[in-house]
Amino acid sequence: MARARFDFRTRARFDVRAQPGFGTIALFTFALLYLPIVTLVVYAFNASDSLSSWGGFSLHWFAAAAQNQSVQDAAWRSLIIAASAATMATIAATMAALATTRTPPYPGLSFKYAFINLPLMVPEIVTAVALLIVFAKVKVWTGYSGLGYLILAHTAFCIPFAYLPIRARLEGMDQSLERAAADLYATPWQVFRRVTLPLLRPGIIAGFMLAFVISLDDVVISEFVKSGGQDTLPTYMLGQLRRAVTPEINAIAAAFLVLSVALVTVFFFINRKKA
Repeated sequence: MARARFDFRTRARFDVRAQPGFGTIALFTFALLYLPIVTLVVYAFNASDSLSSWGGFSLHWFAAAAQNQSVQDAAWRSLIIAASAATMATIAATMAALATTRTPPYPGLSFKYAFINLPLMVPEIVTAVALLIVFAKVKVWTGYSGLGYLILAHTAFCIPFAYLPIRARLEGMDQSLERAAADLYATPWQVFRRVTLPLLRPGIIAGFMLAFVISLDDVVISEFVKSGGQDTLPTYMLGQLRRAVTPEINAIAAAFLVLSVALVTVFFFINRKKA
């Protein structure tokens, strides 16, 4: 018994933080994920028009992309769609989050959670085809073929992305302040405007920015729903890649990457401040 106890005490301890080979696998995974992105950004500054040879450092392709009228139109269209869809999605997500968190549990509440988050679980191509069929009928009935369809499609897809941080913020809020305001004879609207909304603001901002990035980067739904002459920046880039890959596309992609990373970084710091 004493010998067994001695062996147990002297045996090397198992440390879950030191797994042999995990560091190598992690480095390989990061290289696989980020090496193509780094290569794209580097060749965006290539002075040569070749994608296989380095011709020196230059900002020529960024200037060419900035002066390209098609790129400007697609970029403005993407920003308009993303801002409109993110605003509408955030408003709808806020109302849905209030309805599902500021109420006692009841049968069917879990079903509502699943229903709101359904676009996250359904393949995007399925959503795109469904929206294409519905909007095709509406276009025939109304004769309208403007950007409204893209905005509505992006809104429907972005609602669950905005809903998640807003709901998380509501669930983490102390409801004693809202109850105290109600005890002081504040109306439900006054409680929401003066107590709930200021506390909820970080979650709303985070939800809006997440929805904005998702809408800005979307390709599949935009490609299916858009009409002629309604290219967004991602669909414009996709169309150009079908013809020929030029460093101008690399420059557009690099600028797009910087914008997306900046928005995601702000989203991270907002959530970090909230926590």
